[in-house]
Amino acid sequence: MWIDVHTHLEMIEQNTEDVLKQALIQKVNHMITIGCHPDDFEKVCTISEKYFPQVVATLGVHPHEAKFYSNEIEDKIKKLSKKPYVVGLGEMGLDYYYNHSDQNIQKEVFEKQIQLAIELNLPIEIHTRDAEADTMSILKKYKGKVNGLFHCFTGSQELCNFGLDLGFYISVSGVITFKNSENLRHVIKSVPLDRLFIETDAPFLAPVPMRGKKNEPAYVVHTAEKVAELKNVSLDELSSQLKKNVKTLFTRWAL
Repeated sequence: MWIDVHTHLEMIEQNTEDVLKQALIQKVNHMITIGCHPDDFEKVCTISEKYFPQVVATLGVHPHEAKFYSNEIEDKIKKLSKKPYVVGLGEMGLDYYYNHSDQNIQKEVFEKQIQLAIELNLPIEIHTRDAEADTMSILKKYKGKVNGLFHCFTGSQELCNFGLDLGFYISVSGVITFKNSENLRHVIKSVPLDRLFIETDAPFLAPVPMRGKKNEPAYVVHTAEKVAELKNVSLDELSSQLKKNVKTLFTRWAL
């Protein structure tokens, strides 16, 4: 059994029912669909409610959309987070590669969402790109108060070690299968099995051998195979441990 801890079902062009059927064929039994923009929250919740408990959700404001964050949006997240299918907050964080929102606004909104997660006692899914120093600086303030994962991890060994020291998990996407990701593979080798997750970030970043196609949860098996190879464990052992990790972090989700 596989669990895709970060996908965007509302962004996938195919019919959701068909996507979930293909996932089940590949033994991808569960997934978390991610809310990134306030305009998407209703879609994300509608999908999760319909297919719960196979599908659950997190809700947050992506750093690209940080400029849209408001008290009204925060209240909406609070209200929706009471639903049984909402198991965390995010994705949230910092993205200095595109800077679609001002960096100071990104930092402010990231902290507000961390504080909200603490208030709601929910884990967070973090997006960080070209912003490692500020990401670490902010998270350091909340050590021991919030937990979560670094989604689609492509960062440095320093960021990985920092996250692990903080008690966070590292989530591996299809990027681990790319030819030019040797440094990332080296970093992931250092992550203990009990601190790992796998994800697709579908419809983005389809893994080898599916590169060039629109990604979907069924393809997470290719990432699992690469991670098992790197960690020198069987697929059964990896699957069993990943399920334990999900149950440990996402305590609201009764798998």
